[in-house]
Amino acid sequence: MAKVTRDIVAETGINVDELIDLLVKNAAAELTTFYYYTILRVNLTGLQGEGIKEIAEAARIEDRNHFEALVPRIYELGGKLPENMKDFHDLSACPPAKLPADPTDVEAMLKVLVEAERCAVKGYNHICNLTPGKDHRTYDLCLAILNEEIEHESWFSEFLGEGPSGHFMRKGETSPFVSKFISKT
Repeated sequence: MAKVTRDIVAETGINVDELIDLLVKNAAAELTTFYYYTILRVNLTGLQGEGIKEIAEAARIEDRNHFEALVPRIYELGGKLPENMKDFHDLSACPPAKLPADPTDVEAMLKVLVEAERCAVKGYNHICNLTPGKDHRTYDLCLAILNEEIEHESWFSEFLGEGPSGHFMRKGETSPFVSKFISKT
């Protein structure tokens, strides 16, 4: 734990234990979403599904990156991840993005994907609202993740016909906002 880091954040009036709890729950959401998006992506088949597969894969990889970026901050603040994966899964900030009953229903899959992203947007927006001007590192990290989650929601909502978002699929680049928080070693 980075003791000075925790002390500085606490001195700003932030309840550090509450913040750690939010970060752990969001890390759980990212890792479980990575897992469930793997299952969803595999089932995106046929003419409709294949058109969405690349976007689902980009969101899947970026969610894994979000998890990787959150873990160091959790430990810097004196937190830790649960020792049991089942416990970790069950405390996720967002409900599981499970495969719909009919795995050939691409629209149902898109609804699962967009709802997962909307939950993530709300969670990171909440953390950003708690930390501006108080915990610069957590704010910067969560703002970076929020930017990517907003793009994910936009990609999926366009496929659902909810209107244009102005966002475009990134080619060859993942986690443009979060990459600075991920260790390259």
